[in-house]
Amino acid sequence: MADKRGMSYRKRVEDINRIYDRYARSGLSNREIWRRYIYPAYWISERTFYNIMNATAGLETPVVASDMPSLFDFADENPEKEDTDE
Repeated sequence: MADKRGMSYRKRVEDINRIYDRYARSGLSNREIWRRYIYPAYWISERTFYNIMNATAGLETPVVASDMPSLFDFADENPEKEDTDE
C-alpha cells in the first residue's frame, strides 16, 4: 500500500526522529523529549508525536532536501514557442 502523504510530512517525520534519536540516548523519557524539544518546534500533540514515531516503519527511503521540489523545477514545463528565422 502506497503512502499518500507528501514530502513535507516525510521530512517532518525524519526531523522529529532525528531530534528523538539525539536525546533518547541521554536517558530522557519520551514525554520529556516531546515537551522540551518536539512541541516547541513543531507544535504537535503528544499523541501525534507517538503516531509519527510509529510512522517511521513505513518510510523505507530517507528524505533529503534535494528530494524536495523547487520552484525552479517547474519553470520550463510549458516553454513558449521560440522565435525562429523563417
